This record gives sequence, C-alpha cells and structure tokens, in this order.
Amino acid sequence: MPRIDQKRFYTRSIQKHGTTARGVAWSNAQRQRKRFGALVKMVPNISQATVVDAGCGFGDLWLYMLEKNRLPKHYIGIDALDVMVHEARKRTGQKILRRDILEDPLPDADWYLVSGSFNLLTRFETLLAIRRCLDAANRGIVFNLLLGKEREGAFNHWLPREIEKACRAFGKVTIYEGYLEGDFTVKIEN
Repeated sequence: MPRIDQKRFYTRSIQKHGTTARGVAWSNAQRQRKRFGALVKMVPNISQATVVDAGCGFGDLWLYMLEKNRLPKHYIGIDALDVMVHEARKRTGQKILRRDILEDPLPDADWYLVSGSFNLLTRFETLLAIRRCLDAANRGIVFNLLLGKEREGAFNHWLPREIEKACRAFGKVTIYEGYLEGDFTVKIEN
C-alpha cells in the first residue's frame, strides 16, 4: 500500500495549485526542470530511442525535451490519474496512456524515465516499480529520488548507496548527484 492515497494527494494539490509544477507536487518549475535535465542527460542517443515517461503528470518532461531539442524518436506518457492523462494529451499531442505502474501492463520501450513518481511509494513498491519498468525496457530506466534517510511521512527518501545496493542485481547502476540539493538520479541499464 502506498504511503498515502496518491489520487487524493494529487487531486488536492491540483485543486490548490492548478495544472502547474506545484500541482504535481514540485516546489517550483525551476527545480522540476533541473530534475528533467538530469534525467535526459543520462539517456544516450535519446533521439534514436523510444521513451516511456512513467508518471508523466501534465506532460512537462516532453515539453522540456521539445524546448531543449532532445526529443526521443518515440514518446509515450503514462499516468494513473485521468486529469493528468487528459491534460498531458492536450499539452503534448503525444500518446498518453492511463496506467498504474504497479499493476497495469506497461508498454515496451528502450528507456523508462521516471521523475518524482517514486516519491509517494513505499520502498518495496519503489523496487517493484523499478523491476516492472526494467522488464518493459530494452535498454534501462532513469529515475530520480529524494535524498535522505528513510523516515515516516508522506515522502520516500533514499541514500544513493542504499538504492545502488538494492538494484545491483537488476543491472549496471549509475548514480548522478550534485545537480540539485535533496535529489539524485539513478540509471540502471539492462
């Protein structure tokens, strides 16, 4: 079971902040964009790849890649909330699917990119989601996590050495730190 009811969490956040970076629980758009930059930086030859944006929210990662001229060959967004799926389709014009990353069949791709979607999960669910994404990915997964020791509360925190140890059996693990306080990015290659 997730740490909190995600549907309720995001519904309240969207009601309060609208379809903005704050509406999908980022403190501001600048921090969201730094996370996107770290994700995209870690995907080699992205222009030749099929990418699934797992937990695509309002499609902001695709818009970031468009702005930076770093679009993948094919893009698929997935999100579990109808309001996000609808808004992402409207904003991006791309293929956006309603999927729960923990339960529903996932589309095949070269890479899975996951920005913030693991922050409301338990550690067990985070590892399950990583494994499920890797099973659907030809090349691997790149995701970000909140930096810190595990503690009670709404958000999931990890230390880089903890996630590296937990995921070592999944494939080659690369950690990217230092781009944003309180955050780090992980790449696991199949």
